Amino acid sequence: MKTAIRNKIKHLSEDEKSRIIEMAWEDRTPFEAIERLFGVAEPEVIEIMRANIKRKTFNNWRARVSGRKTKHLKLRSPDVDRGYCPTQYKAVRKR
Repeated sequence: MKTAIRNKIKHLSEDEKSRIIEMAWEDRTPFEAIERLFGVAEPEVIEIMRANIKRKTFNNWRARVSGRKTKHLKLRSPDVDRGYCPTQYKAVRKR
């Protein structure tokens, strides 16, 4: 199984891997959204994270997302209707 996952990951560009890592870090972005956009399921996202971030950082990420209901659509509250916090993308102020 790991060979099939690695073969699927090999075909991703560095930009795609970078975006997948970014989305995986975001607490409100479910794994299903990553799969819909990139065709990469949760086990493959885990392998991408394992291969591209430091071990301690990976362990901290896994511990955090393992208990996070917002990372899975089936566990997510219907009140969560967006993939980001309203204050996440603030407008740049002009000087």
